[in-house]
Amino acid sequence: MSSADDVGQVDFVYPSSIEVLLESDVDGLLDAPEKPKKITSSDRLERAFLQIVEFRRAHGRVPDSQTREIAERKLGARLDGILANEEKIAALKHLDEFGLLDVPEAPSSIDDLLEGDDFDLLGDESGLLDVSGLPVRRQQFDTGDAARRKPADDFEQFDPLFKQKHAELREGTSKLLPYPGLGHIIPGAFFVLNGVMLFIAEVGDTEYKKSTVRENKRERLRCIFENGTESSMYRQSLAIRLSDEDGQIVTQAQMTEILTDDEVSGHIYVLRTLSDDPQIAGLKDLYKIGFSRGPVETRVANAAKQPTYLMAPVKIVVDYRAYNLKISALENLLHRVFAEVRLEITQIDRKGRNYDPSEWFVVPLTVIDQAIELIVSGGIVDYVYDPDSQTLRARS
Repeated sequence: MSSADDVGQVDFVYPSSIEVLLESDVDGLLDAPEKPKKITSSDRLERAFLQIVEFRRAHGRVPDSQTREIAERKLGARLDGILANEEKIAALKHLDEFGLLDVPEAPSSIDDLLEGDDFDLLGDESGLLDVSGLPVRRQQFDTGDAARRKPADDFEQFDPLFKQKHAELREGTSKLLPYPGLGHIIPGAFFVLNGVMLFIAEVGDTEYKKSTVRENKRERLRCIFENGTESSMYRQSLAIRLSDEDGQIVTQAQMTEILTDDEVSGHIYVLRTLSDDPQIAGLKDLYKIGFSRGPVETRVANAAKQPTYLMAPVKIVVDYRAYNLKISALENLLHRVFAEVRLEITQIDRKGRNYDPSEWFVVPLTVIDQAIELIVSGGIVDYVYDPDSQTLRARS
């Protein structure tokens, strides 16, 4: 009989190292579980699209985003969202076996649209789409000749002119009359078009354009508007607009009417010198009376360099526009009336030459205004100027 120590005894052998233990794990019991792969946004997008592909394979059509079936509507809405995003379309193109992501070309005409209407959704039994009986609309082409408003770079030199005209309108020395005709669109003229005052700064050279009937002539204008813009419209174009849109001309208050056939003769102007020369600046009631066919502002732009303006800047005191008058005769007549009070002075021009200005007179402005009114009415021939009383008196 054996001893108790021999009954049920089992001997265990322990491995000498961890490597031996791992090598003995033939069933892989000690293997570490693999980490699950991280799902990216691209993976989710592809899985979502593959569900749409499977729906197409199973049903033979794309899912409808408007159906009442919730599952199908979700797939349809998902497809609509993908089609609205070019990046998603590009990322899923390799999975699109049914052409779900193909964008149809837009029809190039109404006829193409109607031909592609497989379900006759645009059928026109009533004839609403038939435009054959409508008048043909004239197609407009931009030839580059159209004048458009643009900011006037030198508006600061014109702004005082507008302020002066508005002041004259308030004071009653100027007034608005209906637009009288094309012949009055000349340099220096003021008009009101759609409530905005404009000034004719320049009239360009005459251009000739041949038509099938005749050769038409036209001139480009430089129109300055009181809002700081300018336009280079044609003279005839401005005339049409002033006529069609009830335009007005700004003229002297004594003008009661301007007829279409009245001819613009030019401007009668009165200037005051701004000279700081003691022998000139000390003279009271010294004025230059002259005539100009073009804008007075242009005429006196370089006054400081010209002996006729006493080699100094000037201020425009009065600017009357004259109609149906012979300028040369009026100039001689007005100078003869004030001959006794003409300024006797010699100026030296920029080249060192002597010059005797002949249009400066020492006479009160009120008398000059009276003389101009008599010129316009034609009554000046019956008056002479008396230097002692500084008045115009009737000839004896």
